[in-house]
Amino acid sequence: MTAASPSPRLPAAERRRQIVAAAQRVFASTSYAGATTALIAREAGVSEPLLYRHFPSKRELWFACLDAAWADLRAAVEASLERLAESNGELVGVDDVVATSPWRSPLLATLWIQGVTEAADDRELQQRVRRHLRQVHGFVAGLLRAAQERGLVPADRNPDAEAWIFVAGGLLRSVVGRLGGVLGDDDLAAIARERRRWLSGSA
Repeated sequence: MTAASPSPRLPAAERRRQIVAAAQRVFASTSYAGATTALIAREAGVSEPLLYRHFPSKRELWFACLDAAWADLRAAVEASLERLAESNGELVGVDDVVATSPWRSPLLATLWIQGVTEAADDRELQQRVRRHLRQVHGFVAGLLRAAQERGLVPADRNPDAEAWIFVAGGLLRSVVGRLGGVLGDDDLAAIARERRRWLSGSA
C-alpha cells in the first residue's frame, strides 16, 4: 500500500467514495486499531480535517466501509446465482469456480472479524455487526428461496442453514487470506465447487 498524491477538489459524494475506498485498503492491510485516520487520510490523498468533515469518527468510516463491501459482495452473489442458472450448475474447472466465487475477495469477512474483535469493548459496534450479519443471512436465504422457486436449488435444501454456511465460508476465506498456509487456492476452489454441486442438485 502506497500513499496517494494529493487529489483535486471533488464533489462531496465522490470524495466520500474515494475516502471509503482508501479506508477499505487500509483496513484490509492491518487491524481496526492499526488503521489510524492519519494513515487512511494519507492513503486517500486528503488531510485528516477533510476526512473528518465526511466521517465524524473512525467507527463511522468503518461502518461505511462495511456497507460498501456488502454492496459489492451482494452484487457478486446475485451474479453468481445467475451464472449458476445459465450453466445449470455445471462449472468447468478450478479457474471457473474461482472466477465466479462471491468470496474471491475476503474484504467483507475481514471487516466482520475486525468488528467481532472490537465488539467486546464497543456496544454500538457489537450491535451493528450483529444486525449486519443478520441482514446478510436474510438476503442470502431469500435468494436461495427464490432460486428454489425457479428450480435452480432442490426443494430439500435448507435456505437458512445454507445462508449461514455462506457466512462461514466468508470467514474461512478471510482467515486463509490473513494467515496464509492454511488452505491453497485449489482447496478453496474445491470447497466452492462442492457447495455449488450441492446447491445445484448435482451432488
